[in-house]
Amino acid sequence: MTRRSLLIAAVLASLALVGGIIGWQHARPAPAPVPVPAPAARIPATATLLQTPHYRIHSTAAPEQTRQVADAVESLHAAYMALFADKVRPSSRPLTLVLYADRDEFQRNNRSRPWAEAYYLRPACYAYYGGGKAKPHHWMLHEAVHQLNTEVAGWRLPAWANEGVAGYLGASWLEDGVLTPGRSDPDTYPIWWLSRMKLTGSLQADVAAVRFIPLRDLLEGHGPDINQHVNLYYLHYWGLTHFLFHYENGRYANAYKQLLSLGASTPDFERLVGPIEDVEKAWYAYLLDAIATMQKYEAENGIER
Repeated sequence: MTRRSLLIAAVLASLALVGGIIGWQHARPAPAPVPVPAPAARIPATATLLQTPHYRIHSTAAPEQTRQVADAVESLHAAYMALFADKVRPSSRPLTLVLYADRDEFQRNNRSRPWAEAYYLRPACYAYYGGGKAKPHHWMLHEAVHQLNTEVAGWRLPAWANEGVAGYLGASWLEDGVLTPGRSDPDTYPIWWLSRMKLTGSLQADVAAVRFIPLRDLLEGHGPDINQHVNLYYLHYWGLTHFLFHYENGRYANAYKQLLSLGASTPDFERLVGPIEDVEKAWYAYLLDAIATMQKYEAENGIER
């Protein structure tokens, strides 16, 4: 073998060795991911525990107040599972709620926005018992829907859909232990703001005056600053979900449930529900009717907001 042949053979052998090492490195199994510890709920030291079929409620409120909230969230759980029966499987794992005795105690422990009355921070919902309010439990109901969306349904939704379902169910009528989805309770948020929405009947004028958020902007999160228009947003969230469930005797209800299960993207909205411009017009008219109904109710009952 010539010197050149020996050199070529050595290079080829070297490449084969390197290739073998590289091949072995690529074939090695990846290390197992380090498990991320589950977040822990922040539970007040003085809280007592009430367990129900689906919840663990840590409460500093009075026992009868805690029981009232417990009954309300259990009725919500039943309504949620019935509404989404073909999309959501029941969970055997109890859900965690933290109930404060009053708003002052809640605010001292608030880890959400300053204006929040309640919030869901995985794995727990945090709210207070609204003493003196007609519906002292409805803040907890709203947050419990967020918890169900995330921990039971496993959905990851944009704000309009996540808050829409929470507003829709959280503001539904609860009587004799039964929550009726879609029958809105005028003594709950955001319904009590509905008569102040001041839509004029001109969609474009209301958009220009920031009384109405265009549907595409709402779906894609491009509307006005929510910190300056909190109530406006929550009325839109609630109103769009109510529309999608009940317009023309539930014309869009099944499509909306499918949309939620897919993540509620704008392309899926147009594919399953319809063109945004057409839906927007029908939804705007639906809101006008809802405002008129609320104004009539308040006039008949002497309610001033």
